[in-house]
Amino acid sequence: MPDSDPVELASAGPAGAAQPASPSPRWRALEGRAPTVFRVWSVLFDSRWLLWTLLLALVAVLLGTLVWLAGRYEASQVQGGLERDAAAAAGDIRSGLARNAQTLQALHSTSHNVTDWDSQAAQLLRDMREWLRLEWRDPGLRTIAVAETPYRAPVFERLGRAQIQPDLQLACAQARRLGGAAYSASYFLPQPDGMGMEVMDLCLPLVHAGEVTGYAVATYSLNELLVGMVGPQLSRSQQVSFNEPDGTRLALHGIAQRGSRTFSAQQLLDLPGTTILLRLDSWRIAPDLFPNVLTALVTAMSITLMVVLTMLVKDMRRRVQVEQDLADALAFRKAMEDSLVTGLRARDLEGRITYVNPAFCEMVGFTADELLGRPLPAPYWPPELAGEYQKRQEIRLAGQHTPPRDGFESVFMRKDGSRFPVLIIEAPLINAQGTQTGWMSAFLDISEQRRIEELSRASQERLQATARLATVGEMASLLSHELNQPLAAIASYATGSLNLLRNGDSDGLEGALQRIAQQAERAGKVIRSVHDFVRRRDQAREPVSPQALVEAVMPLVTLQARKLGVTVLTRLPAGLPQVTCDRTMVEQVLLNLARNAMQAMDAGRVLRPALTIQARRVRPGELGGKAWVEFAVVDIGPGISPQVRQQLFTPFFTTKAEGMGLGLSLCRTVIEQHGGALGFEPNLPQGTIFRFTLPASDTAPSMPAPAPITA
Repeated sequence: MPDSDPVELASAGPAGAAQPASPSPRWRALEGRAPTVFRVWSVLFDSRWLLWTLLLALVAVLLGTLVWLAGRYEASQVQGGLERDAAAAAGDIRSGLARNAQTLQALHSTSHNVTDWDSQAAQLLRDMREWLRLEWRDPGLRTIAVAETPYRAPVFERLGRAQIQPDLQLACAQARRLGGAAYSASYFLPQPDGMGMEVMDLCLPLVHAGEVTGYAVATYSLNELLVGMVGPQLSRSQQVSFNEPDGTRLALHGIAQRGSRTFSAQQLLDLPGTTILLRLDSWRIAPDLFPNVLTALVTAMSITLMVVLTMLVKDMRRRVQVEQDLADALAFRKAMEDSLVTGLRARDLEGRITYVNPAFCEMVGFTADELLGRPLPAPYWPPELAGEYQKRQEIRLAGQHTPPRDGFESVFMRKDGSRFPVLIIEAPLINAQGTQTGWMSAFLDISEQRRIEELSRASQERLQATARLATVGEMASLLSHELNQPLAAIASYATGSLNLLRNGDSDGLEGALQRIAQQAERAGKVIRSVHDFVRRRDQAREPVSPQALVEAVMPLVTLQARKLGVTVLTRLPAGLPQVTCDRTMVEQVLLNLARNAMQAMDAGRVLRPALTIQARRVRPGELGGKAWVEFAVVDIGPGISPQVRQQLFTPFFTTKAEGMGLGLSLCRTVIEQHGGALGFEPNLPQGTIFRFTLPASDTAPSMPAPAPITA
């Protein structure tokens, strides 16, 4: 370093700056001989101070980093040990709970009466402080025997065991499904002294010869569970707690907080029926820094020189690499923009176009040279809409209106004069300093979308027409099926009337003609009911007695029964309530079920066929607390095969040669529209029972009644 005054060196500067009063002769001679050397020396002088500054900063950073890493290493060691302790504690608790379950199982395997059970249970409660109460319950969860812990007052004395019965029922149901022990969710149990505790129940099914004969129930204290099953070496140095998955603390055991740094570890106890979080908390003081500082200082000083020497080389290489990356990024962005099918356009705050991508140029038919720098109005605006667009752009550029994020539709004009719709999405163009420099717009040509929407609209209209035709066909099918029975009855009565005329018996003629008129009126009602049914609206319903419904169909049932040799019985007890229903449709259901039963017995060649139509009042407790009347049609035919059961109510499925497959499907739909349900079951030892329910007239059911279990 030359023998120059630092003040003189610092005062050297550009022309016009303050010059030193008396520069040294040696420095003046050096400046006069070699101006270039002076400038190089000044640069090197400044660079040297810069390198020393960087060196000091690097040393400080290295020292701080090493000290921080040492502290992090110590903290990671403490955290790792705490995680291992938590895993070990969780394993101890799982093992302890399993042993307790085995002990409880052994209690019931050696105790066959209440006296022996009481004595052994009392001994277990003296040995296991975590158990507060043992119970022996029957399969219906009724208490057989109870034993309380001798270390405290009865735990359910204040709250009562009945308040916690639903949690116990859930745990026992889970235990029955698993075939082993299951636990209830933890709950708070207040005590007579004003305090309380968190407890949970263990339910163990008692199985004998493959069947559950009862349940063994043990009530755990979560706090005593921590005290008894977590090793004392953990509780002496850490705090152990049970928590809910959401963080709520249930039980706590161990030392109080000490130190300024907290370390925590958690383990999930996934027990059958419930989940509890085991948490260990440990407190430590901050680690000593003096030994780490000495080590870091020696290490940092040894690598400082190498770092400083390589900094300039790395900086140069980094600059070259950044320039190359920037060029690659620009090329990648250019290729991406050129491949887009979405048009992009950028404008400045005055509305001039500053950027367009190839997709936008292809969309409007203008080249980039024809668009860049063009002021408003734009050449792709239709002349008839240019004034409107001009006003909209002025409002936009003035910042008085923010475009919607979902875009807006507009109409553009191609260079050839053709118009096309576009969807425009605009956003402010913000530079690196956070200042808005213009607007960025994205354009989508939605001509194809509009064409597809028009095709979809036309297809929807055709589908609606097809649906109306299908409704007409459905109505025709329903009418043909439902009118078969009244028309067949009219034909039968007409034939009987002709026979009476030929025989000169005029006494029975009037009754037959009345029957014909009734069946004709019935056919009209069927047409109206089926028409209402197809239109999917509520039918006219009225209170009708079950006896009247059965008596209305008995003449038609009797006619076919005589033909097939079937004995028809009715069982209608007195005092049945009236039902609210569409009389015609429900009579049709009864008639369909009776005819199906007689035809099934005839096809099965039953020797003495018999058909029973019966009704009964359902007690409110059987079907959801509502008042219902259940009708049943019972036959002694061959029954229903397993292959037919799965498709019995499927429309157009039939086992008859001339059947249409709509009868049972319509019957079920009619009953469900009344709020009831239709089902079937075997009639042991032979035959089938079809049952359906209807609401009593004094009840308006809010939910459908469940049907008998389908066999």
